Amino acid sequence: MIRKIQIAGILGLNLLFSFCAEKKESATDQAQYQVKDQVITLTENSNLKDRIKTIEVQEEDFNFDLVTAGVVKAIPNHYAEIASPFSGRIQRTFVKLGQTVTVNQPLFEVSSPDYFAAQKDYFDSKQEYKQASLNLKRQADLLVNGVGVRQEYEEAETQNSIAKAAFDNANAAIKIYNVQPNSLVLGQPLIVRSPIAGEVLENNIVIGQYINEEAEPVIKIASLGKIWIVGKIKEKDIQHLAKLNKVQVELSAYPNEPIEGKIYHINEIVDEDTRSIDVLIEVDNQKRILKPGMYVNVRFIDQPEQVILVPSRAVLQGEDHSFVFIEVAPFEYLRKNVVVAGVSGDRTVIVSGLQNGDKVVSEGGIYLPK
Repeated sequence: MIRKIQIAGILGLNLLFSFCAEKKESATDQAQYQVKDQVITLTENSNLKDRIKTIEVQEEDFNFDLVTAGVVKAIPNHYAEIASPFSGRIQRTFVKLGQTVTVNQPLFEVSSPDYFAAQKDYFDSKQEYKQASLNLKRQADLLVNGVGVRQEYEEAETQNSIAKAAFDNANAAIKIYNVQPNSLVLGQPLIVRSPIAGEVLENNIVIGQYINEEAEPVIKIASLGKIWIVGKIKEKDIQHLAKLNKVQVELSAYPNEPIEGKIYHINEIVDEDTRSIDVLIEVDNQKRILKPGMYVNVRFIDQPEQVILVPSRAVLQGEDHSFVFIEVAPFEYLRKNVVVAGVSGDRTVIVSGLQNGDKVVSEGGIYLPK
């Protein structure tokens, strides 16, 4: 029982000392300043006077910019991966790696039983349609001259329609492979042609190689005179895109040679994993500096705008707002909420809350009551 009383007495003394210390500290703070109508006034003997520094702020020109990582990619309709449309054996190639090709230029030749079957279907359907058309014409002439039979004419008309549909299908099947039916010769190998103009980036053709229609592309062609860069913008920065009208692409290989581009498209969907959107930037690439798959830095730059910049240490954070202290009279300070638009070096950009001529506490604001 005596031990319990001793412990309780010690705890009581500790609480008393703590209360006295807090009261003393509170009294010390109050001795440094007084607060009336939200204005903080330093007392005559306050030692905070030497700790608090102020600067007078003025609007100045400032370029908002936003830097993000980007990936170089070929423009989709300027890029093609070409495989054999039929299973078969490659007999010849007409291009080499790095060669510039034009639209419809021959790339390689493949001998294919499937292509031969498509040729045969075309010629067979063409002949059947020709015979059906002649028979329809003959039945029509007989009917006009009064010696024909209406039923035989209608049957010929039906057969002609069926033959025409079959011929149209075979004709369309041949044209899919960029072959002109009028110049088709039965048994000739298929010549695969380039669908776009560009440069041969990959050439994996092996003469005599047998490939099937599900094989990987053997030639890749791209026109790289213009190229896209995909930059990812964080969700919180989307608001700035509307006023960012200039783009610079920066490469580590050419640190002093930024490349200018323009925003081509802003994606409407936010990536749920990265909380960002893709921005497509179109860039001139006549010098072939940019290569698909390359990583770059993308800098979005706006026209100069009048803003106020303050030392970053002057900006304090409350529960809901950023704020600063301004000097309203010698050694008298008032808290002002501000809207922050970003950081530039060791200064913070203020777009709302301050005016020209305001004296902002640049040092020592942490000692003032919040």
